[in-house]
Amino acid sequence: MSTLQNSTLDKSRRKLYVWRTIASFIIILFAMPLGHALMLLMEHYLAPSTVHVAGFLLGFAGLIIVIVGVFVRGDTRQTLLGLLGGLLFWTGWVEFLFLYYAHRYGVHPELVNGVVSTTSTYVDGISTTVMHINGQLVNSMSEPWVKDAMATRPEYLILSASFGFWMMMMVMYIFSTHNGCDFITWIQKVCFRDQRKVIVAQPMTRHTSIVTFMEVNMMLWGCYLLLMFCYDKNFLGDHHPVTFLVGLGCFVGSLFMLKRQLYLASWGANIRMAIATVIVFWTPVEILGRINFFKEFWTEPQHYVFELSSILIVFIALLLYLWMKGAKKKKG
Repeated sequence: MSTLQNSTLDKSRRKLYVWRTIASFIIILFAMPLGHALMLLMEHYLAPSTVHVAGFLLGFAGLIIVIVGVFVRGDTRQTLLGLLGGLLFWTGWVEFLFLYYAHRYGVHPELVNGVVSTTSTYVDGISTTVMHINGQLVNSMSEPWVKDAMATRPEYLILSASFGFWMMMMVMYIFSTHNGCDFITWIQKVCFRDQRKVIVAQPMTRHTSIVTFMEVNMMLWGCYLLLMFCYDKNFLGDHHPVTFLVGLGCFVGSLFMLKRQLYLASWGANIRMAIATVIVFWTPVEILGRINFFKEFWTEPQHYVFELSSILIVFIALLLYLWMKGAKKKKG
């Protein structure tokens, strides 16, 4: 290779893709509060008898979108469909299902202060659960006074019990897949060393939509487990110094991830990197919101219509922009 070619190659490696990184980061960042708001709006406005059916249909729609992405041409479009499907799947088939079973079997929320009690009445094996917080009947978890009393919603408390399933998935990824995840690759290098190419001989069949879908769900799942571990006073607690160090570590780590993202020329790869970057970045946001450092306006979407509508408009605009960029690249 000539000196000129080497110089050109070095310049291409140093090139920063600032707009692609910003656009990818923003679309994922805005998806986080929109996902929270969607779940809370459904819970607030839909009847209890229909909210869980709607949640199940939402998750099913997400699965269909991901599967459609397998057959769509273009890395960027497959990534976007995997992202959208993954978010709907997580909201519908993870969060809403945990919500359903937490409500059905009377799982208590964690309170800031006070007393919570539930009474379950079974008729022909079907239960009806009534909950009181400080002696007051709870009609909906979305009621303002209930949200003020709660530290952690019941569905997130039982989510912690899924740690074993998350580890089961991680064992499969670490021992059986040669993939592009920097974290998993680092674990493989540290643990397997010279035997890495023998133990992890080949990748799984790659479908970009499925890869993105799994990244969204595994990252959200893992970070929620981390937060629930930190919040649990039997381990640390939300005001424990280690919890703050976890938040600080995630913030610093997200900056390094963002720096790496700046060098990714492909829209699809940049978006996939942004998923990991934003979810790690969101961890300190959750911790600061937990201790009331700032107002989490997305937890009261009916009171912040303008703010969330603006975020939704920008999210849709970026989604359409990236979709069109994928179409142009396909034609090219």
